[in-house]
Amino acid sequence: MTVLDTRPTVATPQQPVAYRRRWPALFVILAGSVMELLDATVTHIAGPTMRTELGGGTSLIQWLGAAYTLAMTAGLLTGGRLGDIVGRKRMFLIGVVGFTIGSLFCAVAVSPETMIAARVVQGLFGAAMIPQGLGLMKEMFPPKELQAAFGLFGPVMGLSAIGGPILAGWLVSADLFGTGWRMIFLINLPIGVAAVLAAARFLPSSPPAGGVRLDLPGAALASLGTVLIVFPLVQGGEHGWPLWSFAMMAASAVTFACFVAYEKRRDRDPLIAPSLFRKPAFVSGLAVGAIYFAAFGGVLLVIGLYTQLGLGYSPLKAALTGVPSSLGMIAGMGIAQATQKYGRRVLLAGAVVMGTAVLALLVVAEPGVTPWQLAPALVFVGLGSGLIMGPYFTIVMAAVDPQETGSASGALTAIQQVGNALGLAVLGTVYFGTGSVEITLAVAAAMVAATFVVGLMLPRQGSTDTEFVH
Repeated sequence: MTVLDTRPTVATPQQPVAYRRRWPALFVILAGSVMELLDATVTHIAGPTMRTELGGGTSLIQWLGAAYTLAMTAGLLTGGRLGDIVGRKRMFLIGVVGFTIGSLFCAVAVSPETMIAARVVQGLFGAAMIPQGLGLMKEMFPPKELQAAFGLFGPVMGLSAIGGPILAGWLVSADLFGTGWRMIFLINLPIGVAAVLAAARFLPSSPPAGGVRLDLPGAALASLGTVLIVFPLVQGGEHGWPLWSFAMMAASAVTFACFVAYEKRRDRDPLIAPSLFRKPAFVSGLAVGAIYFAAFGGVLLVIGLYTQLGLGYSPLKAALTGVPSSLGMIAGMGIAQATQKYGRRVLLAGAVVMGTAVLALLVVAEPGVTPWQLAPALVFVGLGSGLIMGPYFTIVMAAVDPQETGSASGALTAIQQVGNALGLAVLGTVYFGTGSVEITLAVAAAMVAATFVVGLMLPRQGSTDTEFVH
């Protein structure tokens, strides 16, 4: 997911008022975002089938998503800055080419290790591609058209969220040309080639920014801290929670503390503006984001696993079962936009709705349950999630000064990926460790309750500007 800040920008000599090919270029950017979003979600449905063919333990299903999101997080920390240094169009092209090659590696993987490595490649190049969209759009569109351009992201991303799992389920079940699950990655090849050709033709070439340096030590510390917490959560359960798993988690806390201390002392081009760490609203916003995205991402994984492994649904039937959640989320974000003047209260109401719905899922999740019986609770899981996500970025970004916007957006994007990875790790480990969907959903409900509690620390109101996420 990427935060898109839609605050109007003032035209400068380096920022043309209107780029002639701006609308075709926008659809190129949207195509890249759709390709990335689809691959972020397809393994939730295809994972059990992939594990059956590739082998490996239960942690493989978790790593199919966690490896991708971890690599995306690590890359996002530097991807946007590389766009400033070498040019956004060039980095977008590099990202699309690398992502397409990574998709090919996924499609031909023959073992759990090669599949996880290929997912890392996808995540890293996706992180090179996605951050360039915001800067390119601000270059191409005059302020009066920028809002309309950003407005296209909501419907397109919403349709992708619904269509991704369905497409994955259909492709796995259809077994086109005998490719089985591999077609969910092979389909990226023609899309990637078309995106490269279109990007080369339509995206504007902008001069690189001078004097900008990469904060490689900061990126390394942040990435190491994330790996040190996610790896033991995914692998610890399979090995009986040995001492090294707890040692790694403790080392993660130390690493993140070192990262914060380093960023505060860095005098030029820090990965995250040090002033952000002195803003309680922003720090609490990071905590809310980490917990919420972990809960929501983890619940989606568990529902995909439970319906296939627990209820025996086909991949397509499991994917269709999750559609009510996506529809509810779109409705929730619409309601949140209409009620944005209520700020934090909308977010807290969303946590109550989502938490209650997760508990309802816990009640109805019995042997033989049908998709129609799961649908009402899933609708409200999505509705509550949309009510949380709708005002979240507006509230947090309202506490950020204009010169901190880029750094804050990057940090919020990274925390979404970290949260998703943690959700896959924690709830996936609970599900496979206990074999109980009820216990797993109870843990998820506790995570949503924590979102509510930490959400009380956020400011009451956000700004009236709009941000979109995908």
